[in-house]
Amino acid sequence: MRLEIAWWDLDGTPQTVDSLGAHLREGVADDWAGVPGLRAKFWIADRDRNRWGAVMVWEDDRPDLAALPPNRAAELIGRPVGHRMGFEVEAVAEGLYTQPVLHGLGAALSPPAPH
Repeated sequence: MRLEIAWWDLDGTPQTVDSLGAHLREGVADDWAGVPGLRAKFWIADRDRNRWGAVMVWEDDRPDLAALPPNRAAELIGRPVGHRMGFEVEAVAEGLYTQPVLHGLGAALSPPAPH
């Protein structure tokens, strides 16, 4: 099992954490739901450091980038990912949880809180 972390520093780009979050509401997660070997993809944001990225958990090695859905964030940001790191997963533990499926969850996909 492999874990990959990829992120951009957004300073100097036309995008923000909020604009990229809005882009997720356009169905981007659905594009990744059928990728063979992908156990989970988490889109991540760090507003304090103005970063955007993803954490991907693969059953085995990641397929070639050409075999993956288009990197819409890179298109919007205007440059390839700034940092990409891969790791071998040494162990996994699943805790007790109430959400049987993670697909479709996350701050960018949640309805805004009422005022």
